[in-house]
Amino acid sequence: MAAVRLTERRTDRGLLVAAADAEIVGETYENGRVSVTVGSDFYGGTDAETDAEALVESLGRASVANLVGDVAVSAAIDAGYVDESNVLDLDGVPHAQYLRL
Repeated sequence: MAAVRLTERRTDRGLLVAAADAEIVGETYENGRVSVTVGSDFYGGTDAETDAEALVESLGRASVANLVGDVAVSAAIDAGYVDESNVLDLDGVPHAQYLRL
């Protein structure tokens, strides 16, 4: 099982889900225009580790999601929450955002 760090936060606009592949937490990625630091303060510590199935369940409740890494982004694509054409490449690491309207 590939681990994903997953956090959920209630905001005034609904549920914010942040998910990243566990092995990339602590790294920073960029593509010239965009830079993303995958910090444990946002994506969660080791106590927030789960699997892709739990991420998909969380996305079903999410209003907004921020996803980084192969496992997290692929799970969102496979479940129909993210279109592959909208995924950014940050130093070879996929990054996607999801907004439910």
